[in-house]
Amino acid sequence: MEFWLQMSFLFFIGCFGGWGAEVLFRKFCCPDTNPEHHWINPGFLTGPYLPLYGFGLTAMYLICSIPWGITTRWKLAVVVILTITVAMTVIEYIAGLIFVRGMKLKLWDYSDLPGNIRGIICPQFTALWGVCGAAYYFLIHPYIQHALDWFGQNLAFSFVVGFFYGVFTIDLVYTTQLVHKIRAFAKENNLVVRYEELKADIKERARRQKQRMSFVFAFRSGEPLLAHLERYAKQYQLGGRMRRRGKHDKKKQQD
Repeated sequence: MEFWLQMSFLFFIGCFGGWGAEVLFRKFCCPDTNPEHHWINPGFLTGPYLPLYGFGLTAMYLICSIPWGITTRWKLAVVVILTITVAMTVIEYIAGLIFVRGMKLKLWDYSDLPGNIRGIICPQFTALWGVCGAAYYFLIHPYIQHALDWFGQNLAFSFVVGFFYGVFTIDLVYTTQLVHKIRAFAKENNLVVRYEELKADIKERARRQKQRMSFVFAFRSGEPLLAHLERYAKQYQLGGRMRRRGKHDKKKQQD
């Protein structure tokens, strides 16, 4: 029982910490997608948490806790970091595939990066997971162990974790209802909606119309969601025609 409480606490830390890291990354390190350095609420849910990072932190902790039986420190580090890299890439791929196939949504898109697989994973971000794995192994893991030890001695904090899961569940129900509407529209129009692109489009339109947008509720604006989706579909179809024309012109030049 204590093990599962600790894992729930670890998932809680990963969700919050990952969300904070993503907010800062999108604010300061994404000049192409966020040239004006706006504060962006990332992810699938509306609240300040990203489940992908919760699963990721839990996976990294469990991998580092495996009794590998390797006595040479550098060999152990290599095995652990490579295992974390593969595990995080697999988690990212499974999560992305579930949303693309099941929900007709792309929460992230690496289609423009070389070597990508379905735009869900790519070598560049796999390498980044390796860097994160090394940082976790050498710098963060001891602090996570300390945090779990503290939690084991202060189980009253379980109330806070329980409150988090309560809010998380409500958020999940709310967002799932929203996503079902997007999925129905995407299925009807035979397209895959890029989630962050749709949110950015709604925010930009609201900015041009001088409407006030909520940082948390990215889909609330002066227009109904269906109007945004119809406009997005037109842009999607136009972009597809332009990409096909570009490929055709390139082929003609090669011939």
